Amino acid sequence: MATVVVDTDVFVAALLGPGGASREVLRRCLAGVHRPLMGTALYSEFESVLSRRELFRGCVLSAPEREALLDAFLRACRWTRIYYLWRPNLPDETDNHVLELAVAGAADALITRNIRDFGGAQLRFPNLRILRPERFIKE
Repeated sequence: MATVVVDTDVFVAALLGPGGASREVLRRCLAGVHRPLMGTALYSEFESVLSRRELFRGCVLSAPEREALLDAFLRACRWTRIYYLWRPNLPDETDNHVLELAVAGAADALITRNIRDFGGAQLRFPNLRILRPERFIKE
């Protein structure tokens, strides 16, 4: 079982898209095939994004259904505390917490649709793979 960090953009794509790799990542996490990590900052980000009504106008799931799906996802997650801030100096400072969560939880992969920003870290972690959902599913 791979330990992973599912970035917010993957979760949102799973909710909005008609299927695809992001949704498959979410399915596998919910089925226990992969073990997602969750931390305080990432949880806050998920909550913030899910509260944006305009973002989910085209979503087939209602707000209560999206909340129920998030609750199910959170039950599948291993809560991980970050005791040491690595500050990898990503181009988007607000993404640092996601990479720090992956390192703190010894994740095998960080799954994101935002490869460009995560690839620009000044501090590298050679045992952590940063993958798009499509690539992760193929592996």
